[in-house]
Amino acid sequence: MKNRFVNSPMTYAFGMLAMMIPVQAFSSFYSFYYVETLGLGVGLATLARTIYMIWDAVDQPMFGYLSDKTRTRWGRRKPWIYSAMPLFVLTFVMMFSVPEGTSGMQLFYWFLISLMLYETVSTVLWVNYGALFPELYRGDKIRAKASAIQQVFQIIALLIGSALTPLLYTNFGFDKMSMVYALAFVVFMWICMLTVREQPKASLEQPLKLGDAFKETLKNKEFWLFNIANSFAQTVNGLLGSMIPFYAKYVLKLESEGEVSIFLASVFVSVIPLVAIWYGVVRKLGGIRAWRLAFLMYALSVIPLWFAQGLGGGIAAGVSAGFGLAGFLVTPAVLSGRIIDLDEERTGRRREGMYTAVAGFITRSSGLISAMAFWIVGMAFGYVSGKNPGPNPEMAFKYLISVIPFCLLLVSFVISLVLKRSSLEPAVAPTDRHLSV
Repeated sequence: MKNRFVNSPMTYAFGMLAMMIPVQAFSSFYSFYYVETLGLGVGLATLARTIYMIWDAVDQPMFGYLSDKTRTRWGRRKPWIYSAMPLFVLTFVMMFSVPEGTSGMQLFYWFLISLMLYETVSTVLWVNYGALFPELYRGDKIRAKASAIQQVFQIIALLIGSALTPLLYTNFGFDKMSMVYALAFVVFMWICMLTVREQPKASLEQPLKLGDAFKETLKNKEFWLFNIANSFAQTVNGLLGSMIPFYAKYVLKLESEGEVSIFLASVFVSVIPLVAIWYGVVRKLGGIRAWRLAFLMYALSVIPLWFAQGLGGGIAAGVSAGFGLAGFLVTPAVLSGRIIDLDEERTGRRREGMYTAVAGFITRSSGLISAMAFWIVGMAFGYVSGKNPGPNPEMAFKYLISVIPFCLLLVSFVISLVLKRSSLEPAVAPTDRHLSV
């Protein structure tokens, strides 16, 4: 592998592209597939997510600790990613390949088992891929640059996973759609892994014992404030992604899948140039101030979704939401890397896996908040499923895509104010560099 491709932010970002295409298709359409199309009740869907979250509280830190502890000649993270790749393909296809005629409690059990398997394998991938970022890129400037490139790839993935999906499942079915995305995952993740070279020094350090690793993580105040704030904003990401198909149908009253795809594209295409603007904001204001500003702007940007009507209004509101989304996608990576750097100064060890895993659990718990919001608001307005939408589904999904996100983002902003700027921003910026072999 030529040196210029080794640990390049561009080739590393292919991993984000690989995972986010199927993940976005899942997060945006699993509710639509199981609840609206197959008729699974919202209450049962929420119960399945709750059961999974209990397991996720265990498996996230467990896989993070095991990843930090791994010692091989190929590194700590790559063996886990290579092993998880075929399992991810199988479980993702399983999610969208419900046997014909499955209904009632059988459908619930299929959803629950598929969800548990798929999300567990996803955890292995996200923990290890995410743990590579702070190891490969050191310093705020290179992290901001790498994060911006990564988020451009993420937005491309969001666009594909959101806007292309309705066309694929309408013409070929959900099962064939999942196979196409599984193949894309394998190709792009393989490109990423071929160019990653882990830092040998990290594998020479003796890992902390399990109890000590948990103790050091739990007492890190900055880590918890940072990730709890992010978790509320991540709930908004989940709500926007999963509610957009319902919003397009019941609020904007779009009739064709082509119109739905155009609306979805308006949200995510606009984010790509806006990522560059937020990269400039990070460089000018610094990590923590840019991060706070992103929460505030994201909250304001979802307000137009309440007032939008028709395809034209939906596109305008989608572009507005895209501006806020871009800020939240770019800004957290700089601060999360700094938190891990400070932990290394205290413990003498790089523990990206544990921090990425626990952060992943906190932010992924947003999926439960999102599911609970869907259930509570749905019950309030009488929405049960696509077969029983109730008397006022339009108002239900206006609340879920605008009012609830606005409130959650204000909570994120308030929590971000508690985090002291001096605790995360170094007095002298470290040399920006990325590691290569």
